[in-house]
Amino acid sequence: MRSTIVLSLVLLGWVVGCAGRQEPETPDYEAIYDVPLDEMWPSVREYFTNANLPFREDKGSRVLETEWKQEFGGSKIAGFWHRYLVMGKRETPTKSKLWIVRVTKTVNKTLAPAGRELDWGINRSLFTGGPGTGGPEDRVSIEDDEDRFSMPRGENGFYVDSAQGTRDLHMEWRVFRGIAPHLAKKEAPVTAAQKVARAPDAKQAPQEFTECGQDIIGLKPRAKTGGVMLLGELHGTQEVPRFIAQAVCQLVMSGTPVSVGLELPVENEERVTTFVKSEGTEEDWLRLMEAPFWRSPYPDGRGSEAVANMLEQLRQLRARGLDVEAFVYDHPKLSGQQRENALTQTVLGHVKAGPGRFHLVVSGNIHPRTAQGLPWDKQYQPMGRLLKAQLKNVLSLDMAYNSGSAWICAADQQGRKLDCGVKETKGKDNGDRFFVHIWDSPNKEGYHGVFYVGPVSASEPAIDKGLGRPSDAAPEPTGSMQGL
Repeated sequence: MRSTIVLSLVLLGWVVGCAGRQEPETPDYEAIYDVPLDEMWPSVREYFTNANLPFREDKGSRVLETEWKQEFGGSKIAGFWHRYLVMGKRETPTKSKLWIVRVTKTVNKTLAPAGRELDWGINRSLFTGGPGTGGPEDRVSIEDDEDRFSMPRGENGFYVDSAQGTRDLHMEWRVFRGIAPHLAKKEAPVTAAQKVARAPDAKQAPQEFTECGQDIIGLKPRAKTGGVMLLGELHGTQEVPRFIAQAVCQLVMSGTPVSVGLELPVENEERVTTFVKSEGTEEDWLRLMEAPFWRSPYPDGRGSEAVANMLEQLRQLRARGLDVEAFVYDHPKLSGQQRENALTQTVLGHVKAGPGRFHLVVSGNIHPRTAQGLPWDKQYQPMGRLLKAQLKNVLSLDMAYNSGSAWICAADQQGRKLDCGVKETKGKDNGDRFFVHIWDSPNKEGYHGVFYVGPVSASEPAIDKGLGRPSDAAPEPTGSMQGL
């Protein structure tokens, strides 16, 4: 059951005034405007105009729909586009509210509804011929005609395998904070601007609106400057790199500078940091991908197309003037406790060098543990335990996911060599939304909670995908908007 709240002008001033350094966490109730719908609606239109989100409006019904906006970056297997359906509603004759539905489309099949791939048309695959020839292919069922006419056109003119719509409370509150001061005091402007984390070397102010995807539940309260969040992942999925990119985007857009630590060999440090701060030219991309790491004979998922795509997404955020950095910290020539010690010192050096930043560090799920010991070595000290002994704010999260697939390297049946490829994974369904959940106390491995990424899907090595070049992405939708 929903709950609502009417904000007085005093409370409104507190909410807007305290948005300061970091955007407040999204409340779990609706925002109610203390003005009639007809008075509120022009400010809604102005907000989306100022946010550079072109829209068309269904005149007289207080409904508008924005054009598709691509989530930063993209690739042939991980391109996401978003649009908003905005509906004004009367709460009472003197009060109103907005419902905003985020519609997401992708070339990825992850969001596809069950049964999408079933052949419902009665005439499909039964004949051969060509359209317009009078041949058998011209004879289609009603279902086939509906399928043909519902294919994306105009600004939807890219191939889409799945779509879903979700009510977006975060966007509803974001709009509320942008227009409520104007409604309360007419001389106050309608603004879509946020208190973002601006890169020190930014040549221009960041754009007012950057599409960061659906809000990650529970993330922002845990993102403290000077803090470290360790993510213990299953390598080789599309979802973890997207989780990281979305988390970074959402945090810097709410005012928190972020550094991303990747479990890649330290020999790649200059290549990675230079690429993230580059213009993303073909030469920049090839310099990044020249590293031998991407061509490992045993690609374990850390060099996947999704990881390469994530680096491009971080670069795009940086290019927009946002304070995003990346570093690498693996020491693959070492093993056992020596390797853990080296990982710790490298990460620790970056954290101490950036006390005003939030550090998001991803690795396999042994290193982030804060408890001592492994089944084969009771004295083992993982990186997470060593970091926690030297830093005040270390949070270790294990990966939670729904069943699917991942690119995994595992010993073959004889145990003689590694077999790398797409393998089935078993998880637990906790919905489709990304979220962070913290337990009351750490578990026996020393994890403080989980980060959840939904159903997982394998990401192949970047080198097998034409270097994973994000510019190979499906084209961004263009053209005029069609009817609702």
